[in-house]
Amino acid sequence: MISMPNQNRLYLDVHILQTVPASCINRDDTGSPKTAIYGGVTRSRVSSQSWKRAMRLMFKELLPEEKLGVRTKKIVDMVADEIQRRHAAEDPQSAARKILEAAGLKIKSVEKGTDALFFLSRSQAGALAQLVADEPDIVNKSLSRADKEKVARALTESPAIDVALFGRMVADDPSLNTDASAQVAHSLSTHKVSNEYDYFTAVDDLSSEDSAGAGHIGTIEFNSSTMYRYATVAVHQLAEQLAEDTVQAAVQFVRAFVCSMPTGKQNTFANRTLPDAVLVTLRHDQPINLVGAFEKPVPASDEGYVARSAQRLVRHARDIYRQFAGEPVLSLVTGDLLSELGTALPLPELLDTLAGGLPKHLPAGRNVS
Repeated sequence: MISMPNQNRLYLDVHILQTVPASCINRDDTGSPKTAIYGGVTRSRVSSQSWKRAMRLMFKELLPEEKLGVRTKKIVDMVADEIQRRHAAEDPQSAARKILEAAGLKIKSVEKGTDALFFLSRSQAGALAQLVADEPDIVNKSLSRADKEKVARALTESPAIDVALFGRMVADDPSLNTDASAQVAHSLSTHKVSNEYDYFTAVDDLSSEDSAGAGHIGTIEFNSSTMYRYATVAVHQLAEQLAEDTVQAAVQFVRAFVCSMPTGKQNTFANRTLPDAVLVTLRHDQPINLVGAFEKPVPASDEGYVARSAQRLVRHARDIYRQFAGEPVLSLVTGDLLSELGTALPLPELLDTLAGGLPKHLPAGRNVS
């Protein structure tokens, strides 16, 4: 075998087949649906950034607010609010700017904040504010190396669930980076696609009766497809970052990946669907993207694309397990199409089973619940 199991690692893989009708979920700079060449033909594509954004928005419904981060340039205001809540300084905004600069961030101004978007957890903002409350002079004195380390530690410890999952990059100071525990692939259609155009007109409701023609004319480019979607979480790494929140974070990651949908042109196409089939696995060796099942595009047929895509996925997964990687330690599916690959359960039961299985397979000594 090429992939050797390692009991100190645990990877959660999520594979999805999902059919989307006429839609323009994710556009490029010209307004066209994003595409990619794979297997020598054009495929429909939805970028990982687009789907991660949809997942983060769903996290607001699934997870407590205090466990989530905020992605913003206006971090001075965010920290200032925490300082004001603690009555820790007469000028909260000035104190917030100084403590953030002490942490190594470049602040353009109180109003503008940072040059780039910064992913900050509420607990980290609170930790910085608490430093100001406990040591008021810290924002007015020349900081020692120990002081700077203390401030930087407040900005890196206790990451929010979404910060731990999706990571944080700080160009000004790489020591403030947070490695992402999750990876999300660009979704690709399992078959060849050709974009189409919707020609539309809008009529002026107050135009005179003898007025011919439209008040507006335009076109929207769109396509439809059956997509293969894939994401993975290094659960052992997530446990190092989140400890007792690990299982909750992993389970809600799966729920959000399964149930979310980017909102591009959603009012125009009402394209929000749920998956046709879901496969969730736990592995000790490495994450495995099964997109190779569709390197040869699925041909059109009277049965559509879903059933044949599922057959391809089952066959490819079995080949990978037999020749390279071995069976997962846990394999769960939702939807009958992939029932050959694992225990078939409705999604709520799959998530409950996953929540019960994760602690059993995590490396010994991890404090998770």
